[in-house]
Amino acid sequence: MTLTLLVDLDDTLLSNDMASFLPAYLQALGGHLEDFAPSEKLIPALINATREMVADKRPDLKLKEVFDTTFFPALEKTSDDFQAAIASFYEDVFPTLQEITQPRPQAVALIEQAFQRGYDVVIATSPLFPLTAIQQRLSWAGLPVEEFSFRLVPSYETFHFSKPNPAYYAEILARLGWPEGPALMVGNDLYNDIDPARRLGMPAYWVTDGSENLPEGILAPSARGKIDGILPWIDATPASELQPDYQRPEALLAILRSTPASLASLGSDIPETLWSQSPGEGEWSLTEILCHLRDVEGEVNIPRVEKLLQDQNPFLPGMDTDPWAEERMYFCQNGPEALRDFMDYRIRLLDLLEGLQPEDWERKARHAIFGPTHLREIVSIFTGHDRLHVRQVYESSNSLIVPCSG
Repeated sequence: MTLTLLVDLDDTLLSNDMASFLPAYLQALGGHLEDFAPSEKLIPALINATREMVADKRPDLKLKEVFDTTFFPALEKTSDDFQAAIASFYEDVFPTLQEITQPRPQAVALIEQAFQRGYDVVIATSPLFPLTAIQQRLSWAGLPVEEFSFRLVPSYETFHFSKPNPAYYAEILARLGWPEGPALMVGNDLYNDIDPARRLGMPAYWVTDGSENLPEGILAPSARGKIDGILPWIDATPASELQPDYQRPEALLAILRSTPASLASLGSDIPETLWSQSPGEGEWSLTEILCHLRDVEGEVNIPRVEKLLQDQNPFLPGMDTDPWAEERMYFCQNGPEALRDFMDYRIRLLDLLEGLQPEDWERKARHAIFGPTHLREIVSIFTGHDRLHVRQVYESSNSLIVPCSG
């Protein structure tokens, strides 16, 4: 069975008590950067910028951009002022924090066996650190990236969302081309690992000794137990129960957020000179896909949601949008500009949907093709359309990249 396995890092793969690690990290960083700002000013700025990253919901900003626009102005500095000092911190000082952590042999065994089984393994850690800090902690865990070919290791340079936002998990799956098979999240933290993954619709295994009670308001894990019980549980669980189900309103919103963010990331892997190149006969180029998404969002999706929210049981006509590609000559248009416009439209759509009450998602409509329907089903169609085209772009990003020759 091909399975996409998302695994948390701190206190799942690596014993790392954040109550001890974070104060030591902040003290070390404050001391290293004291020539730029006193610790009493630098550390609150760092904490505030981190909170902004956690709270951010914008699909058009990577977490590093959120951090930079919050942290450096608070110190009346620019990122260039700190660049060399921060690099030297992670190269020379951050490694000394390893003594606070301990590897977990059973975690190494889990990952080794997952690779032997052919699972796609993702390190689903909070992407609030630079990549080097995450890779170093993986090495401390006995899982160096030089030896383990993880499908994805999120970091603040490359991701737009963080835990506990369900969009973080949606962004991971989107960056993998929305795999259609089973997927599982494994982690020790109910609030950051289990609950948001379950709200997206993913199965989740809670790593625990079994003594903790489940707090009220938290979605129950699919299973719980020690880390060495994960693979036996997978083996005993029907594949159908490991299949994600993206029907909750939280899941729909998470997917809608992840789409423009992941398209920007996947598109960055394709040289702009190839954006208008078809990956195969009869297939749309990246530019054509982005133009299609832009026009469907602005002329179909947003008007439908507005009509559903304004009218009682409105009639929604069917629309054939595929011919627009030739009629509007998408192949001649500007791909990056189409992506920016799609991003703007998507933010407008999210503004319409954000904060709706549960009963609003059940508002009825009559569709020319589907018949009686409701808002949640209509938005589910949007997200299915999103996943289809993200998968297209993912496959194009692999087929269009030309290896360097020399």
